[in-house]
Order: sequence, then C-alpha cells, then structure tokens
Amino acid sequence: MRGSNLFEYAVIRFVPRAEREEFLNIGVILFCASQKFLNMKFTIDAERIKKVYAKADIEELKTFLDAFKEVCCGSSLNSPIAKLDIASRFRWLTATRSTIVQTS
Repeated sequence: MRGSNLFEYAVIRFVPRAEREEFLNIGVILFCASQKFLNMKFTIDAERIKKVYAKADIEELKTFLDAFKEVCCGSSLNSPIAKLDIASRFRWLTATRSTIVQTS
C-alpha cells in the first residue's frame, strides 16, 4: 500500500468512580511513529457528565485533561514526562491508571 502508516489511538475516558467500572468517552489520543505525530482532542460536556455523576468536579476534570494535553504536546516546561520523545509520551498517556481520567 502506497503511503500507508500505522496509527495507534486510545479513547480518553472520564471515570468518576473506578470501582463501579462506569465511564464516559470524552476524547481521543492519536499517535503515528512514522509521521512523528501525537495529538489529542477532548470535549467536556458538563451537562452530560453531571447527568451521569452529579458530584463531578468539572474544573478538576479540565485540570487533568489540560495536564494530559501538555504532556501530549510536549509543551510543559515543568514536566519531565513532557520532555520525552513522542512514543514514550504516548505510552505514558495510555498507561493503566486509577484516576478520573483513564484511557482505553
């Protein structure tokens, strides 16, 4: 195939209570090593989130996602993770964790 590239992705999930294994998909991370591409997009639909989990702290969620974005783009001057190469940053972003922001 001419011009084919392998892309990897992970869905970004809001997980208000990990023990219940419930989540809302709120974004995606896309990575392509051959194109040296790593980016993410997310949407915070506060109304939808509050319907699922009324106690959700939307500002806290935004803070988590902004930190993810800084690591993804390598733009944080304070984060050693943001200084890694894009493949390592993708692996860090998609690593298993037990916070309110998780990836598939």
